[in-house]
Amino acid sequence: MQEFVTIGTNVTRTHVRDKAIGAAIYTDDIRLPGMLHGRLLRSPYAHARILHIDTTKAKALPGVKGVITSEDIPRIKFGNWRLFPDTQDEYVLAVDKVRFIGDEVAAVVAIDRDTAEEALSLIKVEYEELPASFDIDTSIREGAPVIHEAFPNNISIHRKVSHGDVEKAFAESDYVREDVFHVHAISGAYLEPCASVAQCDYSGKITLWTSTQVPYIVQCLLATTLGMRENDVRVIKPHVGGGFGAKMELRKWDFCAAFMAKKLGKPVKFTLSREEEFETGRRRHPMRIYSKIGFTKDGMLTAKDLQIYLDGGAYNAMGPTATFLCGNYGLMLYRYKSYRFHGQHVYTNKPPASAIRGFGSPQSTFCTETQMNMAAEELGIDPLDLRLRNAVHEGDVIPELSKIGSCGFAECLEKVAEASQFRKKRKNPKKGRGIGIGCYSFISGGVFNWFNTQYPFSAAEVRVFADGTAHLLTMASDIGQGSDTVLPQILAEELGLKMEDIRVTSADTAMTPQADLGSWGSRVTLMAGNAVIDAAKKIKEKLFGAVTAHFNLNVIHDLECKNGKVYSKGRPDKGLTFGEAVALAQKFQRGEPLVERGSYTPRGKGLVTPAFSFGAQVAEVEVDKDTGLVEVKKMYTAHDCGTVLHPQSVEGQLEGSIQMSLGYALSEQFVLEGGKTLSTTFLDYKMPSAMDMPESESICVDTYEVEGPLGAKEAGEGLVSPTAPAIADAVYDATGYRCYDLPITPDKVLKGKTKL
Repeated sequence: MQEFVTIGTNVTRTHVRDKAIGAAIYTDDIRLPGMLHGRLLRSPYAHARILHIDTTKAKALPGVKGVITSEDIPRIKFGNWRLFPDTQDEYVLAVDKVRFIGDEVAAVVAIDRDTAEEALSLIKVEYEELPASFDIDTSIREGAPVIHEAFPNNISIHRKVSHGDVEKAFAESDYVREDVFHVHAISGAYLEPCASVAQCDYSGKITLWTSTQVPYIVQCLLATTLGMRENDVRVIKPHVGGGFGAKMELRKWDFCAAFMAKKLGKPVKFTLSREEEFETGRRRHPMRIYSKIGFTKDGMLTAKDLQIYLDGGAYNAMGPTATFLCGNYGLMLYRYKSYRFHGQHVYTNKPPASAIRGFGSPQSTFCTETQMNMAAEELGIDPLDLRLRNAVHEGDVIPELSKIGSCGFAECLEKVAEASQFRKKRKNPKKGRGIGIGCYSFISGGVFNWFNTQYPFSAAEVRVFADGTAHLLTMASDIGQGSDTVLPQILAEELGLKMEDIRVTSADTAMTPQADLGSWGSRVTLMAGNAVIDAAKKIKEKLFGAVTAHFNLNVIHDLECKNGKVYSKGRPDKGLTFGEAVALAQKFQRGEPLVERGSYTPRGKGLVTPAFSFGAQVAEVEVDKDTGLVEVKKMYTAHDCGTVLHPQSVEGQLEGSIQMSLGYALSEQFVLEGGKTLSTTFLDYKMPSAMDMPESESICVDTYEVEGPLGAKEAGEGLVSPTAPAIADAVYDATGYRCYDLPITPDKVLKGKTKL
């Protein structure tokens, strides 16, 4: 096993001081000379035809500088799945009709936000209200209102996976169960509302600062919708106050800010309110999940039939990806001899659902793990043992997916059972107390090029200097997960430098190498990390060549970079400081700067992902017998994320996942009436606070992932999935109430309890 110097240590995270003292600059903090402010007019109807828009009074209001509708801008549909044009179903501003309450109809730019807000009230829109559909069953019913004319049955995506003879396997099973689960929408609830600031220079080129996870994707789609060349648009990601997947698309205000800045010749800012975020922001897909599973009498899985309807809301957004992935997540943890999946993405007249942390896994995993717990009870097998009998292992081939590389799943089960004393506590229950288990597997980035980019999936540029420093340039986006720390940490390890020797420039499409597809799908550390290593290896080749020639050494591969030096491992006296080696290499190159680019694209790295993470989680709860209120007392987690690059960051990702899933399991939900979201503040939307967080204990299971940078793989997003099923199982253990429809609210517990 490789010995590390920087890797595995808690180096001080980049940006931590700026954030602690309030010096970090977020998009809404940006102030430019002469800057104007924009607001969006949104539809009050869930489904209506636009007959006429009168902007006369709004334009005449003193202080208003511009008003636009779809009549004033290019009518170009866009969406992230560029590989399949039929999935691109959004216009910047509504054309002909609106499809949800909050759909963007017009934009106003004025000297200040209040004037822009007043102007919105002066825009008169004549609508013809149409019948609307607010749930899956209504949308797919014959004669339902057609939301997008290209899809008269309101189903925009079908995804099928099949291997083995499912019907034969069920017929030969000793135990078969069928269940239907309903999982709900939640908000990403990031603390920084979305914002954009655009500036146009005298040559007509655009610079956009935006709160995004995907600057390259925004650059491409913004250029397309503006009718401009890609590199005439520069996108810069400032600090981002959380994204969780909901900031990974081009958004309407990005376009409106850029278009109006170009039209008016002044900088333009749009910042959403918290109410807008809750009313119209991207949310996790609600799903109806039908699952049929079969076992032999000794607990070996035989078959699974999984059918999922996704409620996508008014537009596709990242629904195609969620539809694709939730079937994969239904297959990844256990060995199924036969498997069948059919996923369908359904349009409804509600705010669009899209990517929220886990991307289909929390929903699919809740179903899988709940059924495993129910089957274990009815088969009379310990739920840990049932999982161990069916767990995937290193080298297993998952049909339609990939071959599994490193895998510590079985060890995770054993470790979490030991830490929590699961078997003992399960056999010796205490009144009102319960213990439950849930597990997960997750991807380390995807291999499918749905954005249809010609560039590598990730790229990095490394510049080294004679003063012993290095400069890392990457388009990878740090949105709080810490890539601006981990990537220079990887570079420091490779070049034998200290963290303070490395400058980082990231997430600026005009300054950093093209490209990086952004922060989503737990891809950044693995893919951008591999790109950094690729660039570092090229730097080392030049340094080693120079030092070898200087000392007349025979074996170039016997050299290494370590502790600020470049030297022969066999003869440590034959070496130079890092800066001296750089100066020597530059001298050999007649002064040419020492700059190298690295890249990574996961071609041939599996059908879905280059690597899988695994984990198991145990929840302990206490339930009040009179109120049904559930209090999570402690969470235990054992997870396999390969080499742990930065222990505190991994722990922070775990804590954040528990917080997010705690709300998903117990309290967070949107209240809608006629398609209108009523829960529009943090007072109404019950997200757990620090006071609600349970004690937690985590164990990192040591594996080494050969496809990952220095053995690392996914360490944050997958952990959002096992918490809800673990809590649900613990609630069942305490009360006898089995949850089929999240969240687990006190009224459901009181109605369903049999033990309290």
